[in-house]
Amino acid sequence: MAPGQSTVIRSSLPYQILLYCNGWYSGAFVIAELLVFIYKGETLPYARGNLPAEIILLLLLGCLEGVRLFLGQKGNLTERGMAVGLSLVLSMATLVGFLYLTLWQTYVLRLEVILTGIGLAFIGLELIFGLISIISFARAAPYG
Repeated sequence: MAPGQSTVIRSSLPYQILLYCNGWYSGAFVIAELLVFIYKGETLPYARGNLPAEIILLLLLGCLEGVRLFLGQKGNLTERGMAVGLSLVLSMATLVGFLYLTLWQTYVLRLEVILTGIGLAFIGLELIFGLISIISFARAAPYG
């Protein structure tokens, strides 16, 4: 870079902070949900195969959340709209997973409603800030 030239950083700090905090929350969420499933498995009568299916869904949701957060963070830091866009698409799948845990699983405890509500709030805010980031990246002048 020549002296006197400056570059504009377009990555979003609030979006990055949300992704970082959601990474920690997602790990804590999966651990808390596994403990809740252990509790529910010991105290509530489940139909054969429902509990393992819901645990597998939770683990898949955790993996999907990890990939989504990774793409969002790297896309934001490198100012790549495609990675952030893919992260937002994966947010829709994660949103369905959280809605399943909130509304459609065999037994839903009040604790789970609170935990998934926090997760849904993170996803909603990340969708808003992710869209703002993509618009900011698209408006950027090409390098050169």
